[in-house]
Amino acid sequence: MPDLVTFDEITHLFTGFQHTAWRLETQRGYATDRDSPNWPRFRRGETFGYDPTNPWQATVRRQTQAGKRYERVRLVDDPPTEGQRFLLATGLGNVSAGEDIRNLWRTDAVRLGLPDYDFWLFDSRTLVKFVIDEHGVTLGLQVLEDAENVVRACQARDAAWHHAVPTGRFQAQVPSGR
Repeated sequence: MPDLVTFDEITHLFTGFQHTAWRLETQRGYATDRDSPNWPRFRRGETFGYDPTNPWQATVRRQTQAGKRYERVRLVDDPPTEGQRFLLATGLGNVSAGEDIRNLWRTDAVRLGLPDYDFWLFDSRTLVKFVIDEHGVTLGLQVLEDAENVVRACQARDAAWHHAVPTGRFQAQVPSGR
């Protein structure tokens, strides 16, 4: 197994890519979300939109205005977990910033044979695979550039993107009581 690196060691990839930064999110919940100041706001039922002081949204806005694409597919259980409902709610600000976030039911992802791990794929050549424990804590990241791993990630991206539903349309499919 390749050495694990920290998130700080790959932050340059989020501005240094030339065309596309693509993410697959497979977890039912993330520790970073539960530790976020947005978690209590979400639990109180607050709504989320674009926030220019949010570092992620500001980066997405700058990069997409420069002609680059941020894209993401999130796997969602039926019914969605609390963590997945959090991402559906807070993701709208990222969409407003310029990120194209789509969602895919987990049953469809399994049928398509998508991987069960999270990753970022930059310009179809650099794969950053997350190592996450059973509590949603990211233990580290693997940076892979070998053809076998990158091609598999590109195939997963293409299958997921083809079947995923844009966030706004997907939210209409999820009853509010879930």
